[in-house]
Amino acid sequence: MKSEQNTMPYYVLDVFTNERFKGNPLPVVVTGKPLETSLYQQISREFGYLETSFMHYSKEDKALRVRSFTRNGREISGAGHNLLGAVCLAVLKDMNIFRVQEGVPSVIMKDRRIQLNIENNSNDLPFIGMLQQAPRYGNTVPAEDIAAALHLEQEDVKLFDWHPTVVTTEISHLMVPLRNIDALNRATPNAGALHNIATGYGFQGCYCFVITDKDTPQVAQARFFHPAGGEDAATGSAAGPLGGFLFQKGYIHKDKEYAILQGVKLQQPSILRFRFTGAGIWVSGASTIVMEGILHV
Repeated sequence: MKSEQNTMPYYVLDVFTNERFKGNPLPVVVTGKPLETSLYQQISREFGYLETSFMHYSKEDKALRVRSFTRNGREISGAGHNLLGAVCLAVLKDMNIFRVQEGVPSVIMKDRRIQLNIENNSNDLPFIGMLQQAPRYGNTVPAEDIAAALHLEQEDVKLFDWHPTVVTTEISHLMVPLRNIDALNRATPNAGALHNIATGYGFQGCYCFVITDKDTPQVAQARFFHPAGGEDAATGSAAGPLGGFLFQKGYIHKDKEYAILQGVKLQQPSILRFRFTGAGIWVSGASTIVMEGILHV
């Protein structure tokens, strides 16, 4: 006798890009209702991507609810690519969630309501802005320590008089200024050493960046490394902290939009836009669907 199965639609989107097979890929499962935590974790492990998002519409909250889990079963939150992809999917599939929502559009990520800005770009793809919290500046990390963890020379971790600094908006990440694009491309993390530094200084990821030429559309080019190993093609939760870091250093202006290029080394170029405001930091981008199917549970 066959056991009863439930089905749920799923989609894979490329996030922070308007072109397929670029950006950061993200599976999004439309659950229709909350699931048991263990089921979220099992599905995320089955997909095998760095992160998988799950969403359903809550009549009680009159809002889209999103939860995200890594393939190792850890739940993550914050306004990053895992939230952007889910919101883009809701708009692309015309789920009519935000048109009927009263007041400013918003979404609930885990248990926190996050303000959104929704518009269409020239490719008829939704362009979504997510409001991250105002930045908080934490520990600085000695240049020689992070250089060793990235297999770089100490001189590579040198840009103006800036120091590697932990910055938090949604999540705490280490901002690592590098002197040139060659250093950025050579960075190769030692997972054990990076994990030890992350634990000691209280951050979740390492965002290495260089300042680009004035005639380049992006203000910076970046790479993101996980202390446990792996690299992201686009990291929204780090784009906000970088915006806060650059504003603190007086390099960018308030209420002006800037862009970051990420994922070049992975051949998955991504464009992340940010704007520093009095209310927090807006991080924005587009997403496009590349796959869809039915999940049996």
